[in-house]
Amino acid sequence: MRLPSLAAPLALVLALALSSCGSDDAAPADSQGATQDGDSVALTVTREGDEFTPNGERVELAVDQTLLLTVDADVAGELHVHSTPEQTIAYDKGTTEHEITIDQPGVVEVENHEPAVVVLQLEVR
Repeated sequence: MRLPSLAAPLALVLALALSSCGSDDAAPADSQGATQDGDSVALTVTREGDEFTPNGERVELAVDQTLLLTVDADVAGELHVHSTPEQTIAYDKGTTEHEITIDQPGVVEVENHEPAVVVLQLEVR
């Protein structure tokens, strides 16, 4: 029986697996710059003229999870969240902060209508 010779490698693997578990509350930013912190996801939308960043990318969000949306814009405008019911987010020139919560699963588009741009797609699960 080769049990003793397997014990050391097994102990090493378990030690490495346990040491890789962290207790970090905030997850790293995803490719759209969204960060998750417990019950909320934070994301910044930037508007420069008619250009938006992000531009149509998907962001994952849980049902009833809050999206903390910071809008940094060089002109005032309005975002339309095509959820049920629809939500409108008016933003001023400069930096404004908003909260969005979606209570039904699905893909929800967040658009600017002037100019017509899909800024985000919220994938709500």
